[in-house]
Amino acid sequence: MKTALVIVESPAKVKTIKKFLSSGYKVEASMGHIRDLPKSQIGIDIDNNFEPKYITIRGKGPISEKLKKEAKSVDRVYLATDPDREGEAISWHLAALLNLDTTKACRIEFNEITKTAVTSALKNPRKLNMNLIDAQQARRVLDRLVGYKISPLLWKKIKKGLSAGRVQSVAVRLICDRENEITNFVPKEYWSLFAKLIDPNSKKNFDAKFYGTASDKLEINDEKSMQELLAKLEGADYEVGKIKKGEKKRNAPWPFTTSSLQQEAYKKLGFTTKKTMMLAQQLYEGIDIKGEGTVGLVTYIRTDSIRISDDAKKEATQYIEEKYGKKYINTEIRQQKSGKKVQDAHEAIRPSSILREPNSIKDSLEKDQFKLYKLIWERFAASQMQSALYNTVTVDINAVGYLFKATGSILKFDGFLHIYMDTKSDKEEKGEFDEVALPELTEGQLLKLKKLEDKQHFTEPPLRYTEATLVKILEEKGIGRPSTYAPIISTILARGYIVRDKKFFIPTELGDKVTDLLKEYFSNIVNAEFTANMEKMLDDVEDGEKNWVEIIREFYNPFELVLQKAEEQIGKIKIEDEVSDVICEHCGRNMVFKQGKFGKFLACPGFPECRNIKSILEHTGIKCPKCEGELVQRRSKRGKKFFGCSKYPECNFVSWDEPVKENCPECGSNLMKKESKSGTLYKCMNENCSYQKTKDK
Repeated sequence: MKTALVIVESPAKVKTIKKFLSSGYKVEASMGHIRDLPKSQIGIDIDNNFEPKYITIRGKGPISEKLKKEAKSVDRVYLATDPDREGEAISWHLAALLNLDTTKACRIEFNEITKTAVTSALKNPRKLNMNLIDAQQARRVLDRLVGYKISPLLWKKIKKGLSAGRVQSVAVRLICDRENEITNFVPKEYWSLFAKLIDPNSKKNFDAKFYGTASDKLEINDEKSMQELLAKLEGADYEVGKIKKGEKKRNAPWPFTTSSLQQEAYKKLGFTTKKTMMLAQQLYEGIDIKGEGTVGLVTYIRTDSIRISDDAKKEATQYIEEKYGKKYINTEIRQQKSGKKVQDAHEAIRPSSILREPNSIKDSLEKDQFKLYKLIWERFAASQMQSALYNTVTVDINAVGYLFKATGSILKFDGFLHIYMDTKSDKEEKGEFDEVALPELTEGQLLKLKKLEDKQHFTEPPLRYTEATLVKILEEKGIGRPSTYAPIISTILARGYIVRDKKFFIPTELGDKVTDLLKEYFSNIVNAEFTANMEKMLDDVEDGEKNWVEIIREFYNPFELVLQKAEEQIGKIKIEDEVSDVICEHCGRNMVFKQGKFGKFLACPGFPECRNIKSILEHTGIKCPKCEGELVQRRSKRGKKFFGCSKYPECNFVSWDEPVKENCPECGSNLMKKESKSGTLYKCMNENCSYQKTKDK
């Protein structure tokens, strides 16, 4: 019997795939990349067509030797790394390590780790795709040139430990530019006017918003204009004009791509992009399910496509018909509007089988795994369901030549909303799909005015970016790839270029200084349009339309000249530490604020002679329930916020829940609150008191 070796990337996949194959197959893991550019040097021969110098990654020697030994003991080797550019490159490096004949079909790929997908892939091996490999190689070389050429300049001119990156620097610039928009924002005044009306027939109240005249929409920009309008409306009759009834459709959402999954998991579950990708990888590689064994629960998680296989559609259609009825099946053919190129290498993210309902496997999943799987399952099921339908009505109301409009909508058919309520879009936030019932009105009837309600408003600056909105803008501008967003955000936080304030990103002084320097001397590097165009050229390499060396050469020649100019012209940039009023007890100096991985901390400016550091205590003004001390906010080693007594270590009181200035009605102690998606739980700080209350969202 012929034997074969299947090489995957992770041990979790080994466990899942082994159970699908006969004893003639061995399955081993490469543990990700086996070869890469060296860390200690640039590793690219610039004068020799940018030839990369690949070495075995430190610590991967034993794995390499094991794979070589296993490859020699079998008749055939199959490379089953991830089905994307990076996976193709890993297979190419493995082929070089194992001296495989790359003219033969040795590469297999599957979009989901199921028995059907794996056995089908083994029946249809292919040759390595050099276009994919060259595209990944071009990206790696490009990023190495940018990182290893600009970063030392930042070390020399600003401080050690900084880094620049083709994509990360653009992300920092977006955050800095948004902060500048907010700082320079000048609010503009505007007014709104609502007529609170009563239908004399039904006695029902409803609101109508001022529009203008029958021919023009009028803006009210100051109090004087509002008062003039109110004077003209004094004693006016309100008569029903044109009534327009219709039907509005709310389309089902598309199934998840990598980017939309990251955004929705952040909005609905509060997961960071890093956590979302970690959990999604676990679901993809396989979970031990009671009664089934280890099985991959979702399809490949790095994708920008919303395509679904015919088999998955068929299974979903049958499931929806049996579970909810035929009227819920989506019979429309929809096309996604997209201004950017979609690689479409594999399907959207979906459950490997819709028949595996979330609640049926809940006991086999960890809490957060279950939440993410449920989100993916519901989104996919909803994407295959019928649109929601609303009955709508718009009523024109005339008053002394002015026009008010009242709108209403009632859900007629819930469609996909039966199982999935997606986070609201901007239009929906404004109430487009809120259910508002208007009374039955007839054209020409008079209405009774209860009162006119005017309100002053001011335009507001744009919001700072959250993880979800940053991912959204990066994708919209075509910057990077969705699979890189999580490490990009982690890197710029770790470097201290930005900080997280609650859920929003704010640039630090360091982030501003580095961005300003890059904007002045390396405008292309921090230019969103340039970065997006580079992504397009990498796509062209993948399609076989461009040569990767030529793309690098076109970039590098002008880049090298700018680099020399920057080296000569940039002087030393000093960023002064903010001085605190806290005195170092070791040497008497005023301690300064420093930025670390988990936020600000206090450090002695006498480093390295004095290495004293302290966490920054945020006072709550609330008394400790155990002693006379005060509760202060601290951070754990992992950066998580908690509350403890200021007299620690003498007093060891500690709580993850936030103390609030509200007293328990039963014992008088302060309450503590704990936020959740459903609401806020308040409970007494006194461990001998059982009082608690819940405030629903």
